[in-house]
Amino acid sequence: MRNLSNMMCLDIYLESLDAKEAIKIKKQIEPSIKNIKPLLSWDIANTRHSEVSKKEMDIQKIQAFAKKYNWKNDIDAIFLKHHFEAIVLTDSLEKIMWVNEGFTKMTGYSKKFATNKHPSFLQGKMTSKEQKKELKSNIKKGTSFELAIINYKKDKTPYNCLVKIFPLYSNKITHFMALETQVK
Repeated sequence: MRNLSNMMCLDIYLESLDAKEAIKIKKQIEPSIKNIKPLLSWDIANTRHSEVSKKEMDIQKIQAFAKKYNWKNDIDAIFLKHHFEAIVLTDSLEKIMWVNEGFTKMTGYSKKFATNKHPSFLQGKMTSKEQKKELKSNIKKGTSFELAIINYKKDKTPYNCLVKIFPLYSNKITHFMALETQVK
């Protein structure tokens, strides 16, 4: 049974097509006005807006940590300049304090599982020794850096991860924040 809301969904779908595709499909569709019922509600799910909201909430969470620990870093500038899917916040000993939902989506590991672990639990046999050395060396230097590394998901699938690490400090380095993106 066709109803008006199904027809409206079809109209929205047709509008998203290029002209040739739309003409091809429109020829196959015969409009029917039998059994049309009035539209009672309208809802459009905007998944992009949802993702933006999640990122905004992640940034607000980091800003709350910044306030709590009195970081002198320009957190807003970091997030304006750098794209991310996952955020990993560690203490100065590199134990994970907090991860965002993007981390769980990327790795398959829950926030609860990751908390209090060292991020090295994501590494495996294809993670090169050079990558591990470079990571440790840059962390010891206490400066921001970017590194591509092979990590492993919960299901043991390897993935390429671009990691941007920022030391966070008040009078000294108190935490590290990693912004991560899975790369092809």
